Amino acid sequence: MDQQNKQMIIVVFGLPGSGKSYFAQRLAYLLSARYENSDRIRRELFALRDYSAAEKNAVYDEILRRMLEAANRNEHIVLDATFYQEHMRERFIQSASGSGREVIFMEIVAEEDIVKSRLMKPREYSEADYAVYLRLKAIFEPFQGKHLVLESTNDNIEQMLSKAMAYIDNIHEK
Repeated sequence: MDQQNKQMIIVVFGLPGSGKSYFAQRLAYLLSARYENSDRIRRELFALRDYSAAEKNAVYDEILRRMLEAANRNEHIVLDATFYQEHMRERFIQSASGSGREVIFMEIVAEEDIVKSRLMKPREYSEADYAVYLRLKAIFEPFQGKHLVLESTNDNIEQMLSKAMAYIDNIHEK
C-alpha cells in the first residue's frame, strides 16, 4: 500500500505513562509524518504551566491549528495528546472532515504497574506524574468510534508499530 498518496491525520491518545509519545514519535518517523506533541506545545506556549482549563484549551487549539495547517499542505501528521474527553476528539473529527480528511485514532493503553513505573522517571517534556494519571483516569471518556487499541509493554514497540501499519493499510484499502 502506498501511503504517500493519501494524506493521513493520526491521533494517538491515552493516559499519561501509557507509552503514547514513545509510540507516536516512531510511527511518525515510519510514515515520514509531521509529529505534534501536546507536552511540547504546552512548553512552547507557556513558560509557567498551571494546567488550567484555559491552558488546556489553548494547547488543543494550537494542536488543531497545526493539524489543519498540515492538511492544507497535504502532509501526513501524527498528533500525540491525551484526548481524554469526547468533545476534544469530536472537534478534531469535525475539523478534519471539513478539510476533506478522516482522522485515524489509535489508543495506547498499559498495565497500571507499568504506567506507575514510567511516571516515576523524569521525561523530557511531560510533567505528568502518577497523581495526574489517576485524576485523568477517573474522568477519561472512552472513545466510542472506530479505533485501534494497542497495549504498550516495555518491549513491544515493533509489534505495536506493525499492528498500526497494518491498521492504516486496511483503512486505505477500503
